Amino acid sequence: MDEVATAVAGPIRRRILEMPATNEASAGQIAAAFDVSRPAVSRHLRVLRESGLVAGTLRGRHRVYRLNTAPLKELSGWIAALDAPITEPMLDALDLEVRRTKRESNSYAAKGASA
Repeated sequence: MDEVATAVAGPIRRRILEMPATNEASAGQIAAAFDVSRPAVSRHLRVLRESGLVAGTLRGRHRVYRLNTAPLKELSGWIAALDAPITEPMLDALDLEVRRTKRESNSYAAKGASA
C-alpha cells in the first residue's frame, strides 16, 4: 500500500493515471501530453508500473499502458476507514472511561478532604 500511496502522491503521476483509465496509451502519447522530458515521463511510468497501477505491454516497438485499479482498492479502503464515523461501541467505551475517571477523581478528592 505504501508504494501505491507514494505513486499517487505525485501530481504528474496522477495525471498519467487518468490517461489510460479510459483506454490504452503508448508511452509516446503519454509523454506528448506533458511539458516534461520523455525520460522524466519514463521515470514516472516506472514508478506507476512498479506499484502495479499501470501495466505495460509491447505492441511492435511501442509499449502500451493501461490502468490497473486493483492496487487502489486497498488504499481507498484504508482512506475510507479513516473517514468512517465513530461507531456506537466506541462511544460507549469512551463514556465508560469518562465516568470511571470522574469516580476516581471524586474519591481522591473525598479522601483528601477527610484527611
